[in-house]
Amino acid sequence: MATTAGYLARRAAQKERVRLLYRSALKDTLNWAVHRHLFYQDASDLRDKFETNRHVEDPDVIDRLIDDAEAQYRNFQHPDPYIVPWAPGGSKFTRNPPPPQGIEIIYNYGKEN
Repeated sequence: MATTAGYLARRAAQKERVRLLYRSALKDTLNWAVHRHLFYQDASDLRDKFETNRHVEDPDVIDRLIDDAEAQYRNFQHPDPYIVPWAPGGSKFTRNPPPPQGIEIIYNYGKEN
């Protein structure tokens, strides 16, 4: 039988994997929902899927459930996820970059003395 510390460490790692999986699946659900009222229903359904296995205590069964859920998540990920426009990878990211070195901008053009 495994030690108590090993069991607790394994359970903590499983809880972290489930937390990360739920969080990423919830964010991906927002990519599939066009409107917020649709997202709320999908998010509720996702939470229900996670809650159905909350009572499972066997670590081997939990690992199998997590692996199955991660495989299902990878299978149903959105092919074109929403990216905030000003974030890296967004459509506005570095749209107006600063001018290159050596180019001087004259702000009072035509008003020089």
